[in-house]
Amino acid sequence: MYKNEFDNAIASNKIFNAYMFYGQSNFLIEFYANKVANMLGSPDEIEKLYFDDYDFKYAKDKLLQSSLFASNNILLIKLDKKLNKDETTALIQACNTNPDSKVIFACMGDVDFKTMGGYFTQKLDAVSVRMFPPYPNEAVKLIETEAKRLGIIFDISALNHLYFMHRQDLSLCMNDLKKLSILDEKIGVDAVDKHCFGIGAVNFEDFLHNLMSAQDISADLELLLEEGMNEVYLLNQVTSFVQQLFMISSYIRVYGNANAKEILGFIPPKPVWEKKSRLAINIKPELFLQILDYLLDVELDLKSSKIDDSNLYLQACLRKISVLIR
Repeated sequence: MYKNEFDNAIASNKIFNAYMFYGQSNFLIEFYANKVANMLGSPDEIEKLYFDDYDFKYAKDKLLQSSLFASNNILLIKLDKKLNKDETTALIQACNTNPDSKVIFACMGDVDFKTMGGYFTQKLDAVSVRMFPPYPNEAVKLIETEAKRLGIIFDISALNHLYFMHRQDLSLCMNDLKKLSILDEKIGVDAVDKHCFGIGAVNFEDFLHNLMSAQDISADLELLLEEGMNEVYLLNQVTSFVQQLFMISSYIRVYGNANAKEILGFIPPKPVWEKKSRLAINIKPELFLQILDYLLDVELDLKSSKIDDSNLYLQACLRKISVLIR
């Protein structure tokens, strides 16, 4: 099941005996695991087993025995290694045996959990939900919902600014919302700049803009990779940025202006949008297909070829984009 299907199930008050969240967004995996746990019971009724704390026998016994002090018996298990079929189905079956129990798995990291997800079947009243990184408009909507929950009065442009400041890291955004919630003022872009600090020494939006402007990005690229940014993640961010530029360029050429809400589904900070729009219109339309094809070839090489040093390889490949643009 995908996130939108699961959202519909939640909206219709559908309850399962066992849940599993996995995929490419650790934030959404943890967010939904906690959301479901809190939906099923109170904090006192939720026990959490994280990583090495997990013990199969203990978990099974816990699920088979009803609590003497609470009506709900909820076990949230966070894993970075997949479980075998026997253990997984035994824990799901325990929840079918004991109607007071529910088990929730938050499967984190790069491990392939797809096989384990196949054990969560309708017959067992269990569901597995695969999470993908949210689109920017979805991510900003999550930040907006949390800001309202915290009672923050804000400009939507400030939340967009916070999101891009943190290189689209939702966990960092949510942490900063707690900091902003104690301020007795309406939160605008200036307040975000004053009280929050983006990760890393390099402004990522500026790096992408410089890359697509055929400027020298060597020093910033080395810094980003030294800070530990994953090569495939960085490449995917470049590809996403180029796709945005293509959509902006196409829209302007058809309609004569750039409508951020219609193009992206959200409104970025005004300076960011104006800068991005100018860049998009300055790139020749035929170049976009050439650049995107090139980026896809690089991604395929990184994922499938035996490259001795993916870091140096990516640096060399991104520098070649300047050659394509000139």
